[in-house]
Amino acid sequence: MPTGDGAVGAAPFSARLPTGREPPEGEAGRQAAGTLPPSSGPGSPGRGVAAGALAATGAAASQPPPSTSQEQPEGEAGVAESHPAATSEEPVEQAHEDARARDKAAEESRKRRRPWVLAIGLVVIALIAGGLYYWWSTRNLESTDDAYTDGRAITIAPQVAGEVISLDVNDNQFVKQGKALIHIDPRQYKNSRDQAEGALATAKAQYAGQQLAAEIAKKNFPALLEQAKAQLESAKASLAKTQADYDRQISLRKAATTQQDVDQAATALWQAEAQVKLAEAQVKQNSPVPQQIGQSEAQVKQLKGQVEQAQAQLDQAELNLSWTIVTAPQDGWITRRNVEKGNYVVAGQQILSIVTPEVWVTANFKETQLTYMRPGQPVKIRIDAYPALDVRGHVDSIQRGSGSKFTAFPPENATGNFVKIVQRVPVKIVIDSGIPPDIPMPLGISVVPTVTVR
Repeated sequence: MPTGDGAVGAAPFSARLPTGREPPEGEAGRQAAGTLPPSSGPGSPGRGVAAGALAATGAAASQPPPSTSQEQPEGEAGVAESHPAATSEEPVEQAHEDARARDKAAEESRKRRRPWVLAIGLVVIALIAGGLYYWWSTRNLESTDDAYTDGRAITIAPQVAGEVISLDVNDNQFVKQGKALIHIDPRQYKNSRDQAEGALATAKAQYAGQQLAAEIAKKNFPALLEQAKAQLESAKASLAKTQADYDRQISLRKAATTQQDVDQAATALWQAEAQVKLAEAQVKQNSPVPQQIGQSEAQVKQLKGQVEQAQAQLDQAELNLSWTIVTAPQDGWITRRNVEKGNYVVAGQQILSIVTPEVWVTANFKETQLTYMRPGQPVKIRIDAYPALDVRGHVDSIQRGSGSKFTAFPPENATGNFVKIVQRVPVKIVIDSGIPPDIPMPLGISVVPTVTVR
């Protein structure tokens, strides 16, 4: 064991931490050094740090003194003896530096996290504000993507059969009402017209002749009746004379007359009686003068009907001839043309269609969206083909029946199992503004209407 100065210098050396042991860090080091007061709580960090410092001090005190074979140089012993305060302050300063470094790192970590926290908070606020704005702005709106442009597509078909000798339109061409579309060979229809004209002329001639006969009959039949009556009177007079002659012959004595004279008188009497009967028959025959005149007038009417029939046939022939030129019934665009020059077409055969300029929107809204929907409400329309257009319109009408009600096989909910399905009802929306005239608007393209219901 060293004595003297060596023993004096070993005491401060033994107070140091042994080689290889780290000094206390952070608050524990400061509390061990006496710079921080221990916390008062039973589970506080200060109490644990103080316990750590006491354990470190006890370990240092229980360290055995250096052996005689490891004597310190005389210079080091003198330095330790002359600077005992500096040797004991080194762990405390190191603990202070470590604590400051940790505090600085924690502060920098908090500073780095602060923008992210702020950004997340702003995003949450923006989402909440956006949700509120969306609810507020759409609470009175009803929209659907099951909507399409609609219009009138007129099917064109010839009304007579024949060969197409001229095709006057092209695909997607705009035509005015009355413009010729195709020409059909008119020769057979011209012949039919000429025949009808001849038949009409014949019927008119017969009608005119019968009219003259009716006028003659109105005078002839009364005259014939008077003639028959006059003949009857003449026959009666002859009968009276022959009767007197016969009576005279009968009243004479046989010596004053002959049998021949008696026979002649009887024959004359019989002839006179026959003439009276004949005259009476003629009177009866000529008595229905009105009926005979009516018969003549009926024949006039019959011929007049034949004239009208011939005139109708002529009109039909002229109409068929006019139908050889197929014209446009309305303004519009030529679509679905399936006819060419030289084709043989028949009556009723579809050859093309014409789409009129009037276009509207047919929107199939769910039945739950019709609660507050009424005609006249404003509509904003977005057309998928032209998203930049600001198209406006209004609700024109709501169909009195769902789409499934008018299908070829409507559902029969009274039979079998029932699964409730939300029905859709067509709503007609008239376009008011927003479509320039130079932009084509085909039928059937998708649109998204938004109706302001309240």
